[in-house]
Amino acid sequence: MAVSKIRLFMDHPLASGQSVPLSRAQAHYLFGVMRLPQGGALAVFNGRDGEFAASVAQRGKREGSVAIGPKTRPQTAPPDLWLLFAPVKKARTDFIVEKAVELGVARIVPIRTAFTNSERIRRDRLQAHAVEAAEQCGATLVPDIAELDRLDRLLADWPQARRLYFCDEAMAGSADPLIGAPKGRPSAILIGPEGGFSDSERERLRSHKAVIPIGLGPRTLRAETAAIAALALWQANLGDWPSSA
Repeated sequence: MAVSKIRLFMDHPLASGQSVPLSRAQAHYLFGVMRLPQGGALAVFNGRDGEFAASVAQRGKREGSVAIGPKTRPQTAPPDLWLLFAPVKKARTDFIVEKAVELGVARIVPIRTAFTNSERIRRDRLQAHAVEAAEQCGATLVPDIAELDRLDRLLADWPQARRLYFCDEAMAGSADPLIGAPKGRPSAILIGPEGGFSDSERERLRSHKAVIPIGLGPRTLRAETAAIAALALWQANLGDWPSSA
């Protein structure tokens, strides 16, 4: 089968020799948007079985199917890293989810804090956005998007084995505690809302046994910039990015 740059997430068991039906949305994307012909090549993955070469077996305006060929990549997962963030405006929240998938996280957890501007999210829409990002960046796993939860409730039930790196703007210019930290531990990164954390939230975070405050450079960052900076720092020091050391 020919190699294709088109990748499609299919929530279906995958194995060589199968014929897998397309949803209406998938058929529209492949045939209406990408103009993929009969026999056209693509790659498919489901987040469980790896990536497979595939080709268009049946082509219609609102339906179709693909024939699954050989496995091209094994199933892989990013490090056990969660991203916790307070939702902001729609486009910027989408941006955070997209970049978190590209940078490599296992789970994305929207949180409500005292100063969170957005009180609602559409989890299904954000999950679909995560799927699109995984299709584009070559990931074989789509991070789960959790339901919006309150920070205080999340901290009360926090697993003690998971380190929680609290991005504290009050630590601007401080030394990076990620350098030299032990690798391989379950971790999470916490990004606050545009208005920052309240005094009571900051006090609770700093007294929590699993929390490690970190700074993100000498300047105050917007929420979406902070998320990218923190994820990049963690991946470079503790994650699956090649080390320069």
